[in-house]
Amino acid sequence: MLYITLAALLFVGTHLGISSSALRARLVGSVGERGYLALYSLVAFATLSYLIWLYNGLPRYEYFWMPSPELYMVAKVLMPIALVLALGGFLVRNPTLVGAEGLLAEGEGADLARGVTRITRHPFQWGVLIWAVSHVIANGDANSVVFFSAFGVLAALGTVAMDRKKAAALGEGWKAYAASTSNVPFAAIISGRNRLALGELWLPVLLGLIGYAALAWRHEWVSGVRIL
Repeated sequence: MLYITLAALLFVGTHLGISSSALRARLVGSVGERGYLALYSLVAFATLSYLIWLYNGLPRYEYFWMPSPELYMVAKVLMPIALVLALGGFLVRNPTLVGAEGLLAEGEGADLARGVTRITRHPFQWGVLIWAVSHVIANGDANSVVFFSAFGVLAALGTVAMDRKKAAALGEGWKAYAASTSNVPFAAIISGRNRLALGELWLPVLLGLIGYAALAWRHEWVSGVRIL
């Protein structure tokens, strides 16, 4: 458990330590935006690959709780929701995405939210967070809890860090967008700052369900565990 904990800390720490600190500005100043993105991508790929390699090679004999059909069912219920958010986030224009900041410069602001971004302005991160939580619940062994928690923590903290960066960089345009959306799913809808447009969700739901079916079909190939 020690080794995977260190690998998880390295994975999360390098992500947030590079992208959400003063180091980012220094790197951009030294190597340019493209150079920074290349370096960041290299570090992200290396730490992610190491974490996955380590997790796949470690035995799972220490359990915080034992898996059960009921806990597996929790994951089966949550995963379609995770995929609807994660995949649906790529179907709409979203200024939180890398390189999409110019959307707010067009003056759309409060009217930009569509589809799953009405639910949360960080649909991909929340999809990852739900995926991570569902797999923590379903597995229960110490290594899996650390492994999946790393992704959940990174996704959760990433939404906060992203909001801060966008607020500092985009000014009034971001304020208008943030006021009409929410980080926490459905918070803007519940508070009346946005609305649930079901007509905009049929494609994200369809894509998410297709993605879930494909993932369930190939899950044994990916993880060694059959769920169908």
